[in-house]
Order: sequence, then structure tokens, then C-alpha cells
Amino acid sequence: MDDRNDGINISCISDDKLHEECGVFGIYSTRGGDVARDIYYGLTALQHRGQEAAGISVSDTYGPKGNITTVKDMGLVSEVFHKDILEKMKGNIGVGHVRYSTAGGSNPANAQPLAMNYIKGSLAVVHNGNLINADTLKQEQMMRGVAHYTTSDSEVLAYEIIAARVSTSGIEEAVKYAAMKLRGGYAVIVMSPRKLVGIRDPYGIKPLILGKKIDHDHTEGETGRISYILASESSAITSVGGEVVRDIRPGEIVTITGDEIKSDYSLCQEKTAHCIFEYIYFARCDSVIDGIEVHEARVRAGMALARESKVEADIVAGVPDSGLAAAEGYARESGIPFAFIFHKNSYIGRSFIKPTDEERSAAVHLKLSVLKDVVKNKSIVLIDDSIVRGTTMRRLIEMLKAAGAKQVHVRISSPPFLYPCYYGTDVPTAGQLIASHHSTEDVRQRIGADSLAYLRIEDFKDMVGEMPLCTACFDNDYPVS
Repeated sequence: MDDRNDGINISCISDDKLHEECGVFGIYSTRGGDVARDIYYGLTALQHRGQEAAGISVSDTYGPKGNITTVKDMGLVSEVFHKDILEKMKGNIGVGHVRYSTAGGSNPANAQPLAMNYIKGSLAVVHNGNLINADTLKQEQMMRGVAHYTTSDSEVLAYEIIAARVSTSGIEEAVKYAAMKLRGGYAVIVMSPRKLVGIRDPYGIKPLILGKKIDHDHTEGETGRISYILASESSAITSVGGEVVRDIRPGEIVTITGDEIKSDYSLCQEKTAHCIFEYIYFARCDSVIDGIEVHEARVRAGMALARESKVEADIVAGVPDSGLAAAEGYARESGIPFAFIFHKNSYIGRSFIKPTDEERSAAVHLKLSVLKDVVKNKSIVLIDDSIVRGTTMRRLIEMLKAAGAKQVHVRISSPPFLYPCYYGTDVPTAGQLIASHHSTEDVRQRIGADSLAYLRIEDFKDMVGEMPLCTACFDNDYPVS
């Protein structure tokens, strides 16, 4: 680890952040054409949701039934897939996945898609989220002889679908029967050799979005080629030249078969609880989820921070990249000039995907550096999206003061993170959360800030309006138990 004052290990920044478990992408090209390249680009747009493993499964609805081709491995999308690999993956229907391990651990065996053969055929499953009743379902599956051993809740989910498929008329019905047993937050895409099925958990904790792409070499009509897309974020849809149709409703099961799209709303319910961290940190800034523009939500959070905790300062700055939009809002509301005070080097490689601290330290260290001329003799309002363990913020403040900053006032565009998340982030215990065991004043002293303030839970209305939210990591109110 580089301990010099002019730089900080970026993998350290990654370790002191919350991580979404993964991103999912599925596509069905209705009149032929290979989709592997589109899945590659879609997964690249979702890379921020998981950097440990990537995978793609494809099938040709015009070819032999049951033929699914899968390639997956540890690494970034660009590391796992090359041009020659993609060219060999023939099929007009497919699913893809990027993984950041929480449940199941960092293990090549847990890379997705999960492609499986069973008595009635084959399927491939990609899953984002966590099942809080996975252990119970594992025991039931072992007792019924459905599965002898599973390593992740994604496998548990896949076996539930297979078990239901044996006694149902179609894959969409099997997905429905399996979903009736699931508890947690999840977005799942299932590919059979002829269909693409997506489902979002009934609370809407995890996002899932429907999109459409029209081949620009054809006109829409009898000879046109239309692709339907399911993805964790709208940015993945637009990155492949598609357009967003709508968000999948919480509890909705959507089935794509050729030109036909059908929805089953029988699992939808009145109570929903969308994950607020999609808007605070998880989602890409250019995404739109459940009708809310992520960048604007973060700007509004910064404005709310300025109204509640304004301080005299010379400049406002954000921690790249997650704090920049909120810093923009804070500057806009407070009238204090916005400035870039860090240079973040672009990264290519495996420093983020090493599964142990030792391997991360052994990787090539890329750095975040202070622009000394900007911060010298300045009082700074430094904005970030959250404080998890506190180590990164402490080092950033040390860097700024070593570079000549007079004061560093920290403002966080989320409330104190007090409780673990069981629906798909990588903080399993409250013991790893600095705010869970220390007062705001104690945290301020530990990180070395001149002042510290957080966004309030009631300020979420400024961010996302009246949208029902899951705020369990702040207030211990878990929607799914």
C-alpha cells in the first residue's frame, strides 16, 4: 500500500465502499442475429456493479433445442471476453452477468450465468440480490433430492426453478412457482432455449428495466429486426443503442417469446421498498431507475445537505466519482464555488477483483492525487456518498491537509450507515460500520475532519419524492423478514 501523502491506493477506496452484488443483462433478437456482442457492451456498462467475474450464455432459437453456449470466468468483462470468443458465441437470445461476491464468496464456481441441464431441457440463470431464506431452501432441496450441494443463493434459486419446471407447462410458470418461495431482494433473468423470462422481487428492492433496440439496417416491420432487452440499469440498454420501454414492476414476471411480450402481475403487491442506495451510490450516474434520474437525485441530495448543514468555506469538492453530483448540488444551493481537487487515474486491470487483501496489495496500485494548487490555504467542503469503515476518508483528509488545506468539512449525502444489509450488499455485520459504534463527533475525530454532517432520512423526499424506500441500513426497518 502506498502511504505517501500525494496518493492513495484506489483499491483501498473500493474496499471502504458499499458494493452492489452484481448486474444482469438479457436480450432476445426477434428475427435472428447474434447477440453476444450486445451482451458484452451491456455488461461493460454494468461493470461498476461487479468486477470479480463476468459471464455470457447464448442460445439460437432457430437451432437445435437445448443448445446453450456459456463462457464465464473471474475478471472484468474485457478480460474474460475477446473478439474471437464472442464471434464463436452464436445465438439470438442470451443473458449476461457481472459479479461482486457477497453471498457465496469470491469463487470461480459462483460466476454466472448458471447454465443447467434437466429432464425437460436446459436453462441459464443470472441473478442480482440475496435470498434471506436461502439456507432454509437449501435444506428443503437436499431433503427432496433436488440438489445435493449448493454454494450460493443463486444456485438455490436455479434449482427451485428446475424443480418447478418438471411439473409445469412452461418456464414462466416454473419461475412463478419458484418466486412464491423466495424471500429477499432480487432481479432474475432466466433464458430457456426459446424464451427470456425476467422477474423483480415483489418489494422492488432490486431494479430491472425493459428496453427495445431496432436494428438500424432495417425498418421496423415485417423484415425488421427488433431486440428486447432486460437489464439492471437503463444505461446498459442505451449503451447498446436501445431505448428504455419501462421499469419492470415489483413482483412482475415478464416473458419474451419472439415478438410477443407477456406479463404476469399475480405476485405484485401494494407494499414496495426500493433500495435508496441505487440513487445514493450503486447505479451509474446516467441511469434512470423507476422514473428517477440518478444524477439529479444526487444533486438534490447535495442541495438538501447545504440547506441543513451549510458551513463557511472557500470551495466545495466531491470524492470521485460518487461524491461529485452531490457536491454539485451543495455548491449550487450554498453559493460556494465547486472545484475539482483530486485527479483520479483511469484503471484497467485486476486491482479491484483480487479476492483477498494480500492480493489487492500485491496488485498494481493506482492512485488518487490531490491538486495542491487548488486546495492550498483553502477551507474545503468535501462531499462523499457514505462513510462505511472510515479509513479512506481519514486518508483523504490527511492528504488534503498535507497539501496545505486549512480546513476540511465533511458532508455525507446519506445518513449514518448503522445496520447491515441482507438484500445484496457486501457489509454483512454492523461491526464493520464505524457509525454503528461511534457518535458523529467520535467519527469526526477519528477521520480528522473539522466538521461532519450527514443527510437526514427525511431528506430522501428531496431526492426521490414519495417513492417507498428500503432504508433498513439506516433505521433497522427491514421490509422483508
